[in-house]
Amino acid sequence: MPTATFTDLCRINVRGGDGGAGCMSFRREAFVPKGGPDGGDGGNGGSVILEADPQLSSLIDYRYKHHFRAERGTHGKGARRHGKAGEDLVLHVPLGTVVRELDPQRMEPAYDICDLTHPGDRVVVAPGGMGGRGNIHFVTSVRRAPAFAEKGEPAIDHWIELEMKLMADAALVGMPSVGKSSIIARISAARPKIADYPFTTLVPNLGVARAKTGESFVVADVPGLIEGASEGKGLGHEFLRHIERTALILHVVDLTGGFENRDPLKDYQTINDELAAYAAELAERPQIVVGNKCDMPGADVASMFLREAAEADGYPYYEVSAVTGEGLDELVIACAAKVAELRRSISVDAPTVDFNAVVERERLRRDKRISITREEAGVWRVSGGAIERMVVQTDWDNEEAVAYLQRRFDRIGLDDLLAKHGCVQGDEVRILGYAFSYDGVATDEELPAEDELEELTEDEDAQD
Repeated sequence: MPTATFTDLCRINVRGGDGGAGCMSFRREAFVPKGGPDGGDGGNGGSVILEADPQLSSLIDYRYKHHFRAERGTHGKGARRHGKAGEDLVLHVPLGTVVRELDPQRMEPAYDICDLTHPGDRVVVAPGGMGGRGNIHFVTSVRRAPAFAEKGEPAIDHWIELEMKLMADAALVGMPSVGKSSIIARISAARPKIADYPFTTLVPNLGVARAKTGESFVVADVPGLIEGASEGKGLGHEFLRHIERTALILHVVDLTGGFENRDPLKDYQTINDELAAYAAELAERPQIVVGNKCDMPGADVASMFLREAAEADGYPYYEVSAVTGEGLDELVIACAAKVAELRRSISVDAPTVDFNAVVERERLRRDKRISITREEAGVWRVSGGAIERMVVQTDWDNEEAVAYLQRRFDRIGLDDLLAKHGCVQGDEVRILGYAFSYDGVATDEELPAEDELEELTEDEDAQD
């Protein structure tokens, strides 16, 4: 796999389509006096969706293009004609892609969105904006001819991080130049670059190994690790991430000590220490120790000591030669049997995760939260997804629409919340780029509880 076509970590900016504006219109037709409102709704904006594709092997598609936008919804029209919804934008990513939200200020991962590990797994990473409602939705017993409609909701753009972690049954790990690439080339159809210098392999290679018993498994050749890899030395983090998903570790040790005449036992312990330091669960991962280059003079003594150390740690040991092929058949059979055992231990009836439901539930929870902070003396800042959406969907040139917004604020108890935080009459309240004068008066009545506010936020539209 050429280095130029392998990308396993990238950051992209995604934005759903803006919602179309609702229409303010009245039915005008011969012989139909006072036809009433008939403005249609704006169409919802399209969403940006990530989908796991087993045909992809890297994130190269996002190496040079970083901004992705879905289609916006069209505006509503008269005669109850609703706007068309925008088309979704589907972005394909490899299996094993972890999706994270980035903090907009620090541009560091804030939280994990999902982990796409099965073909066809999908998650909405940038929902489209809601279309504005036409004036047909604002008719009440006392407001028979509403002369206002909602604007479309602008979609929010944000940055996400995509990290691909290889999904293999077994991973070949070890110090540089111990023969990992030679082994994978012998046991599978993979053709990695092989040379007699350290760090010949700079990107992971995947191959399918088949045992004589008929069982097969996917094996990954991970670039060489060095002491300090768990701290990032030698691109350690970039390489170690690909070991996290593997069910079985094939720990390869050069019995000759390589060009540096290293101690095979020390190499063995160093790699195990680095795996444990990077992720504690890797120390508990099933492991098979492989002593390579057993055909070289003097390797039998090193092999004997390495076997004792491996078996003392509870790991099976095999000595092989990637050059002559000695011991490789036995190794592949043992690996295939262990992988099959590990596969059986995974429950096939485990429920699949509906990523969209999880992400949407978390988004709604954050959306309903109202934050009130004091910016300076007599000035307060109100923020929150739901309340900001009310503001941006209001037509500020229409007095009737502004009055309707004030009633929405009353229903969610905004005045009481401001009073609870210390806001007094005459203070300035800011939401997004708009400023209001606070006219509410604090009372001794019990303030709404947070769960009541959430319920009001959900039901306030239905009450109109």
